[in-house]
Amino acid sequence: MDHQPPPFFKRGPAPVALLSFYVALSVALLVADARLQTLEVLRQALSMFTHPVQHLAQLPAKFLDNAGNYFVSVSRLQDENAQLKRARLDNVATLLRTQHLEIENVRLRKLLGVKERQQASGQLAQILYSARDPYSRRIVIDKGQQDKVLAGQPVIDDAGIVGQVTRVFPFVAEVTLITDKEQAVPVQIVRTGLRSVVFGLGNGQLELRFLPANADVQDGDVLVTSGLDGIFLPGFPVARVVHIERDTSYSFARIFCMPLAGVENFSEVMILDPRPAVVLPEQLVREAAGREAKSPVRSGQAKKKRLKKD
Repeated sequence: MDHQPPPFFKRGPAPVALLSFYVALSVALLVADARLQTLEVLRQALSMFTHPVQHLAQLPAKFLDNAGNYFVSVSRLQDENAQLKRARLDNVATLLRTQHLEIENVRLRKLLGVKERQQASGQLAQILYSARDPYSRRIVIDKGQQDKVLAGQPVIDDAGIVGQVTRVFPFVAEVTLITDKEQAVPVQIVRTGLRSVVFGLGNGQLELRFLPANADVQDGDVLVTSGLDGIFLPGFPVARVVHIERDTSYSFARIFCMPLAGVENFSEVMILDPRPAVVLPEQLVREAAGREAKSPVRSGQAKKKRLKKD
């Protein structure tokens, strides 16, 4: 007669073996997702189910915010309204003169045959929350694939450049701020016209790199986008220089900047439309094609010369 232990005392794999198996499986999935982007479709499918849950979780906070805004005193609103009216009257003369200068600028550009500056257009978005990764500077907005948002689109606010769309889901999108370590923006110094690239430091600041130690840069200089990357339109404010470290033993100076836009604040932003691709003249295209066709011939001739020498 077989004496088998009760089911309660049956033991499966050892806990250490299970732990090792799940750790190895997690590492394999992380590597596969990082290298091959195999889980992107699954991530987007899960976001469709988690989006309603996140929306419900944010309802209490939105209700409290709306209630607080509702009970704002009438006197404060009247004061703000009066201040806006005074500011509007003060800026009427400047606004009218600016409009006149814009019209005159367009006319002069047409006379000189200069290409007209591209106008910025886009759509408004609300910042929902910041990403849960403490080592990155990213935010999530309430526009996604259904709003025709694409990865790579610039994001701005009323003060300047905020960041760039890096990941798009069906209902939301993820924006990487310019203060993130992996973000870089080509810029130009307004005062001198000097061009360089500004990088995020991950701590809310930026660093202007690749400038020599004797470069003409001063505290308070304003940086704007140069537009050389083909992503950001030229002329948008980016940052202001706050500290410069010059050391003659190094080739480049360390220039620290603070972003002008509210990259760390929760507010509304604007997603700019992608810039159209630059169409090269036919002559340049033919010259480039000719150079590419000649390069294999030259390389073959060089190899033959080397073989003859050997």
